[in-house]
Amino acid sequence: MDDWEMWEMRDEARLSPRERLALLRIEADLLRDRRFARRMGAAPRGVWLPVAVLLLTVASVFVAVMGIRTSDPALLWSFALLWPLTLFQAFRLLCRATRARPGTGARTPRGTQPWL
Repeated sequence: MDDWEMWEMRDEARLSPRERLALLRIEADLLRDRRFARRMGAAPRGVWLPVAVLLLTVASVFVAVMGIRTSDPALLWSFALLWPLTLFQAFRLLCRATRARPGTGARTPRGTQPWL
């Protein structure tokens, strides 16, 4: 079944091919608008934030352990710079996971979004 048949079945209105093409172009333009898609809740979930949190956590733990073992001030300062950034990104990930989806109303456990 192609897009044209779906249009005919969905709303049972007869549209000319020109009108159908115009509607398909409008939909394609709306799907390309990232801000609009994000507002409508249809934006694909990116995996960059969870990956960043994971890598920053691993780097922070590694730098902390090596800094403690070697007592190197450069490693300890690196940890002091990495750790707040790691916590900030983890907080952003937590906020994204607990944000309610548009249209669900109150925040409920069912309204949580997946981590990835």
